[in-house]
Amino acid sequence: MIKPLANRIALVTGASRGIGYATAIALAKAGAHIVATARTQGGLEELDDEIRKDGGSATLVPLNLTDSDGIARLGAGLHERYGKLDILVGNAGVLGPSSPIGHIELKTFNDVMAVNVSANFQLIRCMEPLLRQSDAGRAVFITSGAANKATAYVSPYAASKAALETLARAWAQETANTKLRVNLFNPGPVRTRMRATLMPGEDPATLDTPEQVAEFIVPLCTPDWTETGKFYDYKTRTLMSFRAPA
Repeated sequence: MIKPLANRIALVTGASRGIGYATAIALAKAGAHIVATARTQGGLEELDDEIRKDGGSATLVPLNLTDSDGIARLGAGLHERYGKLDILVGNAGVLGPSSPIGHIELKTFNDVMAVNVSANFQLIRCMEPLLRQSDAGRAVFITSGAANKATAYVSPYAASKAALETLARAWAQETANTKLRVNLFNPGPVRTRMRATLMPGEDPATLDTPEQVAEFIVPLCTPDWTETGKFYDYKTRTLMSFRAPA
């Protein structure tokens, strides 16, 4: 069977569970070698076991993405070992508090921004040179409808995803004349731990699984994907362009 991502190196953040876990497995099944990062060693080891069951391979990197020096060291290590990076999936994120803005401490707000925005900024800085060495570098960042809806009571999360979207779009414009393609992916409500925390009364059986979502992330990572600076909405299965407010 032809694997579209054979001989390609894919870095997936937040790969120990949820959408990151499922995406890492899906990319591995498509032939990619997975460089998986997460804070939890146990979750990464479970991922490694699943990937190896299907004959795939992975490199496990326990890493807290608030460690900007650690991200830089990871970039240096990838350069030394592979000399390139073909795929970056920026999936790691935290929900933060569900509370009115006036009840949220500044440190709590900054903690959300550190993971959801600043870590991705550092990933872009450190991984762009490697992605440019690929014949078809692809970057996909996981966003949320909360970004454009400005959802009440999850303001740090909504603001961080809005910032992430702008960051990714700016990067897409800066690299539009290169082989690198940068896009955003909105999974919508999915059967994850984060969703259960936000909506504890919701029946998870009514939601799609991370595995279902991951199958739609893989195409954005292939050399055949040509769009950049776009927004893929999983719920409607639609590739969208950004527009100024009417």
